[in-house]
Amino acid sequence: MFIPPSAWFTGFIPELPTPFDAADAIDLKPFAAICERQVAAGAPAVVVCETAGEAPTLSPAEQELVIRAAVDVARGRVRVIAGAVSNATSRAIELARRAEAAGADAVMSVVPAYNKPMQEGMLAHFRAIAGAIGLPVILHDIPSRTLRPLADETLLRLVESRQFVGLCDGSGDMIRPMRLARHLPANFRILSGDDTTAFGFMADGGDGAISEVANIAPDLCRTIFSQIRQGRMQSARYLDKRLMPLIGCLSRESPAALKYALSVLGLMSAATRLPIVPLDATAQREVVRAFAAIADEELIDGVGA
Repeated sequence: MFIPPSAWFTGFIPELPTPFDAADAIDLKPFAAICERQVAAGAPAVVVCETAGEAPTLSPAEQELVIRAAVDVARGRVRVIAGAVSNATSRAIELARRAEAAGADAVMSVVPAYNKPMQEGMLAHFRAIAGAIGLPVILHDIPSRTLRPLADETLLRLVESRQFVGLCDGSGDMIRPMRLARHLPANFRILSGDDTTAFGFMADGGDGAISEVANIAPDLCRTIFSQIRQGRMQSARYLDKRLMPLIGCLSRESPAALKYALSVLGLMSAATRLPIVPLDATAQREVVRAFAAIADEELIDGVGA
């Protein structure tokens, strides 16, 4: 049964890391486990092969392997959003087509990094990707990595096509949802792509967050979103503050800190691929200390023991 993206592109959606084994190969067993953990936690969707998934270091075949693994675990219980990350339009199209063939429910397409295209170039890039596939397309704007932002005016031109169903906004612009609300189609969703400012983003009308910290504390994240939706801002803010020390660790050294945190929980190896390297001892201790601020017995039981 078809469920429109407006129904599931909402709330806290975890951006999953890609586990590697000692031989630097993708380790599918822990990947399946972290996918299943999110299903059990009630995540509406998962994002794979994006920033936290170290997508630039994965070959097209490896990306397809990861997407198929996520689809196999999901079995329709959660939606799978697959990154199609490249600053070359032709390669982004190839990755998007592979994602569609692998069974993804949507692709996430990011503003090209390094090239610094003008807005007309971004418009042509995203339209070319959408035109090559039949899947919904979620846009990803993250100026800290791409140097040039996706302008509001360009976004509004793109959403003239119903194939563009959402935006992952990593700009930190917390008032963007409020600014764009009356200009966007009713079914278009805007989610924060920045855990640091996600609370403010959602409080000002954002529809959720593409989140690294949701990998670690999915139930707490769901509670925060629920509290915001119910207008219980004081309670939501209190819970968000408990997450802030951990969010700070993740934002400083992503995705190495995320992988280390998940390794502390026994969910996967902390191994990364170059040019990302594992956390040093000082940063590891900061992550462990940050767990205590969450004060979640299920999480901190045995951590640092």
